[in-house]
Amino acid sequence: MLVFFIKGIILGFSIAAPVGPMGVLCIRRTLSKGMLNGFLSGLGTATADAVYGCVAAFSVTVVSTFLLDNQSYLRSIGGLFLLYLGYKTFKSIPAEVAAKAVGKGLLGTYTSAFFLTLTNPLTIISFAAIFAGLGVGTNDGNYLLASLLVFGVFIGSMLWWLILSTSVNLLRSKFDEKRLKWVNRLSGLIIAGFGILSLITI
Repeated sequence: MLVFFIKGIILGFSIAAPVGPMGVLCIRRTLSKGMLNGFLSGLGTATADAVYGCVAAFSVTVVSTFLLDNQSYLRSIGGLFLLYLGYKTFKSIPAEVAAKAVGKGLLGTYTSAFFLTLTNPLTIISFAAIFAGLGVGTNDGNYLLASLLVFGVFIGSMLWWLILSTSVNLLRSKFDEKRLKWVNRLSGLIIAGFGILSLITI
């Protein structure tokens, strides 16, 4: 059973590691608002990955069918939100975004990353294929192995975001206002680019 948990950690880490829009968002939020904001962005993504992992592992047919049937709408929403986020990031002034975020600010950081990750339901297909390859499913009633794998995925993903936000935070002191401004512009363009890509590939 421990083997499945370890496989889940490796899987979660591997899925989270490629730098996509959420990676750019985590880096930018860490530089502008600090490690906690960056990590919470990653934690929101890790939570969404775990949700999709549960849907795939426990074969929640109604949920997965709904998400896949409406994936065009969900990806459209995600793409438009990325465009909006890219614009806001590009226009952000470092002196403003560096303000300490607490309470609602931290909750908003987590939930925005969580819901943005959920707008990519194709993740279910990836998890379903990987889980099937690992021989994990609930057709034989093996809920324990499925649970361990999904929990491992969450831990692995969370570890990546912790490493990323910590590493970027260590470099934060090297970024003055001028450099942060360029980070905002570059991040905004990259995030908006992912949004455009999402919309044109629907």
